[in-house]
Amino acid sequence: MSTPAADHAAIIAATTSWLEKAVIGLNLCPFAKAVHVKKQIRYVVSDATTPEELLSTLMDELQRLSDTSPEAVDTTLLIHPHVLADFADYNEFLDVADAALEDMDLVGELQVASFHPQYQFADTHINDIENFTNRSPYPTLHLLREDSVERAVEAFPEAGDIFEKNIETLRKLGHDGWDKLMAEK
Repeated sequence: MSTPAADHAAIIAATTSWLEKAVIGLNLCPFAKAVHVKKQIRYVVSDATTPEELLSTLMDELQRLSDTSPEAVDTTLLIHPHVLADFADYNEFLDVADAALEDMDLVGELQVASFHPQYQFADTHINDIENFTNRSPYPTLHLLREDSVERAVEAFPEAGDIFEKNIETLRKLGHDGWDKLMAEK
């Protein structure tokens, strides 16, 4: 199933809007703004409908990121709207993604972070606001360079506190505030 280019554009627009409003706007990731402003984020919409197809696309994108200069592309958002819509299935796929990194000998060079519309941290209820720190419009695998993560952490000494700060930010915002933020044009 191939998604029309216009649909790809709409998916990327929704993801970019979420990135600008939530991730950057709420400062959920203090490292995101620089790569966004420098246009170093590669947005890829996968037409995969099976985990196997997604794995193939993931491996292609991991290799592409590894082979590309960080100045050109520092990070990739692999958006996959047609596969792993169920969070439990998506969460299990993250082990497959980690195995792919190992198989490709990219551990220590790249890593995969996770975002999903139904993201749920362990020991939380589905609608707990802290889950929204990782809730994206579509299931998304975030491919990151280890070097970039290390540099960002060095630049932000309080990086270890980001998760707790994000929970506090979202608790203050609440569900109504989140809904209002996401509805803004």
